[in-house]
Amino acid sequence: MLQIQGFVFNFASENTYIIYNENKNAWLIDPGNMNEQETKAISDFIINNGLTIQKILLTHAHIDHVLGLQWAFDTFKVPVIMHQEDQEVLDMLQMSGMRFGFQINPVKVDIKYINEGDLLDLDGEQFKIYHVPGHSPGSVVYHNENQKFMISGDVLFEGSIGRTDLYKGNYDQLIDGIRTKLFILDEETQVFSGHGNPTTIGFEKQYNPFLR
Repeated sequence: MLQIQGFVFNFASENTYIIYNENKNAWLIDPGNMNEQETKAISDFIINNGLTIQKILLTHAHIDHVLGLQWAFDTFKVPVIMHQEDQEVLDMLQMSGMRFGFQINPVKVDIKYINEGDLLDLDGEQFKIYHVPGHSPGSVVYHNENQKFMISGDVLFEGSIGRTDLYKGNYDQLIDGIRTKLFILDEETQVFSGHGNPTTIGFEKQYNPFLR
């Protein structure tokens, strides 16, 4: 049985997640920790629960989702999983930091690219990859059908969708991706977003003003 632990980090109230199982194997998703206090919170959870981080997953590479990426890679020394279309976004990290008024170094990590339809396996629990661009060119969703949940990044929120006014954003593309890839899934599927509270596919199909 998979467990999900969320943390709210940095200036954007970004959701960082750890998914782990009874074997204490775990994935770290979107490490957004940006200071010592936030890094200690996530480190303490991993240590106190005896977890082994096997992969670092990115839903996309916007600055608020990768502020702790270099720390995570240096600490756990495991591959960073992301879509190739967001490599350009990750490469712009230093410039993005300047826009927000702080210095951040370019990240130097080992990256493994994933594509639409790929499967990732955590001790027998499979996650299917959906490429849903529009918020960023390489935004992906990690979906576990067995336990009916997904990590959606900034694709879909409770009552909202990701911004499309950022670099290579595309409103029509995002809406189409949500409708054709996510809204066809079980309505009980929980959605763990990159910001805000969890929701469900069924709730968003009925009430999300962007998608009704």
